[in-house]
Amino acid sequence: MRVLLISPNRLRFPYPVYPIGLDYVAGALAPRHEVRILDLCPLEDRELAPAVVAALEGFAPGAVGITVRNVDNTDATALRQFVGEVAALVRTIRGASAAPVVLGGAGFTLYPAEVLAATGADYGLVGEGERSLALFDALEAGRDPAALPGVIARGARGAAPAPVPAEAFGTRPVPPPNPSLGFYLANSGIMNLQTQRGCPFRCVYCTYPAIEGACARRRPADEVAREAVALQAAGARYLFVADSVFNGDPRHALAVAAAFRGAGLTIPWGGYFAPLPPPDGFYARMAEAGCTHVEFGTEALSDPMLGRIRKAFRRADVLAAHRAARAAGLHVAHFLILGGPEETVETLEETFATAERLDDAALFFFCGMRIFRGTELARMARQDGQVAPDDDLLASTFYRPPGLPLADIEARLRARAAGRRNWVVGDGEERTRQATARLYGRGATGLLWEHLVST
Repeated sequence: MRVLLISPNRLRFPYPVYPIGLDYVAGALAPRHEVRILDLCPLEDRELAPAVVAALEGFAPGAVGITVRNVDNTDATALRQFVGEVAALVRTIRGASAAPVVLGGAGFTLYPAEVLAATGADYGLVGEGERSLALFDALEAGRDPAALPGVIARGARGAAPAPVPAEAFGTRPVPPPNPSLGFYLANSGIMNLQTQRGCPFRCVYCTYPAIEGACARRRPADEVAREAVALQAAGARYLFVADSVFNGDPRHALAVAAAFRGAGLTIPWGGYFAPLPPPDGFYARMAEAGCTHVEFGTEALSDPMLGRIRKAFRRADVLAAHRAARAAGLHVAHFLILGGPEETVETLEETFATAERLDDAALFFFCGMRIFRGTELARMARQDGQVAPDDDLLASTFYRPPGLPLADIEARLRARAAGRRNWVVGDGEERTRQATARLYGRGATGLLWEHLVST
């Protein structure tokens, strides 16, 4: 059967993110099914509907899959919601094809019944996309796939199925099958890869354990390195390790770094790190293997707040990790979320004061902690009376610290950030957007946030 896979994500700032999930799905479906990918990110608004209709008419798929990466952008200062865009896409498909529409992806997995109802799609897969082969096999055979593990049908009654992880990582075709590969190479040069799935940490706001599982499933380091070198050969000029936390197990991170060196990877790379106490020489070995950027998911710089959101580190650990990464010559960024449980003016000011000690770093501040269903933060919000018992939390909802409105937090942040090029509120707004666009327009590659750091 012919299967058209569509990526509707069109965010291009700070850089367009390659839809890696569809590669894995395509690898799981082929060669049993003929797969084609339609990526909407390169398109302008006026081009969307005609491109979808042309793909449907030219390829004549027996089924259409849509990946729902996020339901919103989790940024209270510049909120954007995406479920309506997926619903519009489904309507366009309905107008040009009778093929059943199947949803999947991380955002869908969090709200399967709600997103299915809101968009009018036929089926959804809750969990990892490699398991979609059985679903599309059933559709090809004319069978109802609703009884398959992790599959939900529109209008189904009862609780939505729990996410079901794939037995193992799927096969990612390299070079990727996405015909829009050149767009990403031209507009940042960044390609992404995963070395593991699942997150063993217990941060109160985080959805990774629900989406990928609470235990890390790691790929062999040499397999990761082969994929990295293949992406380099395909034209990638920078690699981003898209694990939830690359250094959750430092031994794994060191093994991957060593495999990169051994395989002959020559392009720079970076990833998401936790500011955990680093083993001696850890960041120096990352740098020796070509790592250039470390993005720390720091979230707060006040020990009371770090404890309340159940981080596995404290302020002293953040400072030690920061110093070690900078001493190794790495570019460092910290991402912080203000307004978590029981945030006060005192904890806020403590975070600001400590942030001023993080020399030569880009600091990204987000005002408001998005509440997702199934998280400990959701339980806290219900206990505080902020969220009704029957609220499914699909609509963007942010935690409100008692006595400290998010608007006041934002005002304090903007006052403190005034004049600091390296303190970025939310997505950076127009100033950062224009600077990034200029750099990419001149042929720069990679993350580029190091250019925000004052020297």
